[in-house]
Amino acid sequence: MGRRKSKRKPPPKRKAIEPLDTQFNCPFCNHEKSCDVKMDKGRSTARITCRICLEDFQTTINFLSEPVDVYNDWIDACEQAN
Repeated sequence: MGRRKSKRKPPPKRKAIEPLDTQFNCPFCNHEKSCDVKMDKGRSTARITCRICLEDFQTTINFLSEPVDVYNDWIDACEQAN
């Protein structure tokens, strides 16, 4: 004799992980996706530069830092200056 079929719920579907942005909006000239981040983990520095208005910002990073962290540091520095 066979066993009865179990009425188990199917496992929940996993959400797709979206990658973080690497290009950002410039806080000075307000162009979309005009700022690029260059990270030098060997020197523990990162530089974000706008291609339109040529505004730039440099900060120190660690091995966990991502481009979005550099952008947030730039925005925080702009707000602190004002």
